[in-house]
Amino acid sequence: MSSTNPETTSSKRKAPDDRVASKAAPAQAIHFTARSPPWTYLKLQLVHQPGTSTAVQSQPLDPLTARTYINSALSQFLGLSGTAISIDILKILPEVPQPKPTDKFIWVRVPRQDAPTVVAAVSSWIGGGTGGGSVGSVAWRVCAKGNYLGALTQGSGEDLFAP
Repeated sequence: MSSTNPETTSSKRKAPDDRVASKAAPAQAIHFTARSPPWTYLKLQLVHQPGTSTAVQSQPLDPLTARTYINSALSQFLGLSGTAISIDILKILPEVPQPKPTDKFIWVRVPRQDAPTVVAAVSSWIGGGTGGGSVGSVAWRVCAKGNYLGALTQGSGEDLFAP
């Protein structure tokens, strides 16, 4: 006579055994790759044209002025529709006045589909100063562009959000 295993022929389900659940293997790590991230990050440098006073070059760039310069570039490049592009200012350096002229950097986030337009607009823009000869003209230089902030800051990105 053949012996059958009662576990395979039984139609009843057993209650889960707590001893087996506690000895289960740890959960596997989940890997995720974003193929089309929603944002593009830009690192821009504000460049003062020759003839700008050192006092103006030593002053920090404030968020309102930075946004005005970027909106002016977009407006000049695309008209009114250019100013509708969403731009988030993430960080501006330096934050305090410097004793001598220094480089002024800004990190911005723009929608991925608008990034080529923003790059073209800011890289071709030269803003005229309204304060006479002491202010001079300014322009944007695109230092870096990337879909991931960590890659843009050449590291972990922790220094970008440091207080």
